[in-house]
Amino acid sequence: MTDAQQYSDSLAAAVEKAARGTVSVDARGRQPATGIIWSAQGEILTADHVVQRDDNINVILPDGTTHTATVLGRDPGSDLALLKIDASGLAVPELAEGLKVGHLVFAVGRPDDVQATLGSVVAIGGPVRGRHHSLSAYIQTDVTMYPGFSGGPLVDASGRIVGLNSSALARGASLAVPVAVLRTVAEALRKDGRVKRGFLGVSTQPVALAEALAEKLGQATGLMVIGTEKDGPADKGGLMQGDVLVGLGSQAVAEIDDLQAALGGETVGQPSKVKLVRGGEVKELTVIIGVRE
Repeated sequence: MTDAQQYSDSLAAAVEKAARGTVSVDARGRQPATGIIWSAQGEILTADHVVQRDDNINVILPDGTTHTATVLGRDPGSDLALLKIDASGLAVPELAEGLKVGHLVFAVGRPDDVQATLGSVVAIGGPVRGRHHSLSAYIQTDVTMYPGFSGGPLVDASGRIVGLNSSALARGASLAVPVAVLRTVAEALRKDGRVKRGFLGVSTQPVALAEALAEKLGQATGLMVIGTEKDGPADKGGLMQGDVLVGLGSQAVAEIDDLQAALGGETVGQPSKVKLVRGGEVKELTVIIGVRE
């Protein structure tokens, strides 16, 4: 057997290994998507955007059996949803971390039969924060995401799952949610049905700080409050239109991403020091952080 054939056989074996933990998820009106067996007791992790209904969800296991699924929880921010089927003793795939740029990876999908595309890791980074998504880390690859691949695993050359693929996280790019994030989000969905994120209740825009303030604070910009939600955390805490936020808790706030990063789930319901500039002076207020609905 040639070296090339051995290499090819090893890659095929990696796909077969991952496929034993990869399922089909029929939760939308068009082509089914893919999911990952997350626990032996019937938990299935998939992409939130492919779960377009809350009932009549079918999961087809690798052995071909079909099971009705319920939704345990969903998190549009990370595009993850946790489903539950009435099954036990399922084969849970091996998970792995430590992926590096340049590593070979597969996108594995099971919209019907098993499919796979080969590529490599282009970038590992984060966070990704925007109007609809909030993700602490991501894996970018050059794998081809065919229809129905979303919710399926990103797999390394040993057949271990290193992430969950989603076509909804970035336009024109193949992104996957890393295993470390999957673990955190899945636990939150199992416990609370959602991922709690802090809420301040302000509308802001970046502004440049006066030179003296910038030097004093060690940052060139802050966030000007252009509005507060009535009876929201900021309003109750005394923030006013025209205030410039420069810190929240122990974190400096120079741009919108900084503010979103400072509003983690651990801040919900907790008093937090808000550092701001008002009338040219630096002040501190205490705000009880709310929860984003």
